[in-house]
Amino acid sequence: MHGHSHGHAHPHGHDPEAASQRAFALGVGLNLAFVAVEAGWGWHVGSLALLADAGHNLSDVAGLLLAWAGALAARRRPGPRHTYGFKRAGLVAAFVNALLLLGAMAWLAWEALQRLGTPQPVPGGTVMAVAALGIAVNTLTALLFLRGSRDDLNQRGAFLHMAADALVSAGVVVAGALTWWRGWTWVDPAASLVIAIVIVVGTWGLLTESLHLLFDGVPAHVDLAAVRALLRAQPGVREVQDLHVWAMGTREVALTAHLIMPDGGGDDAFLHAAAAALRERFGIGHVTLQVQRAASSAACDAPPPAAPGGASHAHG
Repeated sequence: MHGHSHGHAHPHGHDPEAASQRAFALGVGLNLAFVAVEAGWGWHVGSLALLADAGHNLSDVAGLLLAWAGALAARRRPGPRHTYGFKRAGLVAAFVNALLLLGAMAWLAWEALQRLGTPQPVPGGTVMAVAALGIAVNTLTALLFLRGSRDDLNQRGAFLHMAADALVSAGVVVAGALTWWRGWTWVDPAASLVIAIVIVVGTWGLLTESLHLLFDGVPAHVDLAAVRALLRAQPGVREVQDLHVWAMGTREVALTAHLIMPDGGGDDAFLHAAAAALRERFGIGHVTLQVQRAASSAACDAPPPAAPGGASHAHG
């Protein structure tokens, strides 16, 4: 007997998908406008620093577009050739976004080390004013993804990317002010190096978590031992075999398991109650349970056979 349950309810009428689409649209629009302003002023005052930062911010727009594309692909309905749809597109986008951000910080750190050897004066008030505008734009964009970043890895990637840029812009303002006031030309590259290190530390978690989930790792908020204990505590269940938990995408978690119930049971009411308990306690909304009267020696988590020569493993 099999039981299958989905849960996608959104309390209080909040639709995270619609909010996500609005956040990406506003974020891309704001940052494209800022790139145009920054590049225009850079060209007008002849500031290479502003033009270079405009190019960097254009790469941020590419990162937002990548995350947006991942979110849109994840909404595509399943079909005969992709029975889960493209839910993992958001995980892929989060992973690539982390790689892009780490690459950008590596470039920033290299430039900072080069400039420490030959410090250059930071252009005056215009650069500081445009960088201050960058703080506002990047902070506002990051706040658009703050709510969704708590339970959506793709939006967390977008949030970290924009928060990192706000930090970089703040560093430019502070370094520019100190250079302007005290004439310390080394402050700009030193501040850039510190900022790069801070951002790399913050981004490393996104990179490792997205890679972990791409390889079917158990999501961080799910305690597998507690899941097994909950299933074993259901009436009539003697053992749990072939327990698998993985992320279908940035929002949905799936579970499959074999429940060993030698004394019978496992009707629809039992299966729905077990799925509801998993959804309520662990946020697992895609549950498939198979009821068996006897344990299987070919289960993934069954002890290995004592006989030499190994054993084959097959699922039917």
